[in-house]
Amino acid sequence: MNDTPAAGSGIDAAFVRRWLDLATTALDREADRLTELDSPIGDADHGSNMRRGFIAARTAVEQEPPGTPGGVLVLVGRTLISTVGGASGPLYGTLLRKAGKELGEAETVGADRLRDALRAGVDGVAQLGGAAAGDKTMLDALLPALDALTGALDAGGSAAEVLAAAASAAEEGSEATTPLRARKGRASYLGERSIGHQDPGATSAALLIGALAEAAGATGGGAA
Repeated sequence: MNDTPAAGSGIDAAFVRRWLDLATTALDREADRLTELDSPIGDADHGSNMRRGFIAARTAVEQEPPGTPGGVLVLVGRTLISTVGGASGPLYGTLLRKAGKELGEAETVGADRLRDALRAGVDGVAQLGGAAAGDKTMLDALLPALDALTGALDAGGSAAEVLAAAASAAEEGSEATTPLRARKGRASYLGERSIGHQDPGATSAALLIGALAEAAGATGGGAA
């Protein structure tokens, strides 16, 4: 018997806090790798910046835990904007803050609502960065994740199943940035020399979506 919730139920503030905790753990664990990826095409600080920002966000949520999924995401986004240097803070902050605002004051949402909220966040990232699919940015992980999530929802999957599909697509998308030429951000200044390097932003985005899937799969009796 599948004990995970149906796609239309079960995601509350506790679930989003668990997602944040798992994402923070993953980004802390992978910080050196993210910085290594950033070294040839960026400022060699993506890993340290993401680690610092998410640890600060987790602390902020622990100190005054919001009571809704949207509230948690808004607080995390606001904290990232204020603590993460470079472009990553505004981009990740926009992603999560806009997603949180899209969820509004609902105490519990389903995977379909979360998908819509993430899409609003991704649209905000695209607008802020002026990027699109194929530009070798975090969108190359996030857009495939949204497409896979939508497809799995349409197929009637559980929350765990649809988020697992999103995580797999995000990971594949991040790896597929390696042969691309960067068209946005610091890496774009390198022109052809940006080819052959996996994008660190897409990689950290895949870690974020992977933590979301892990939160759904590790909750046992439900997404809450």
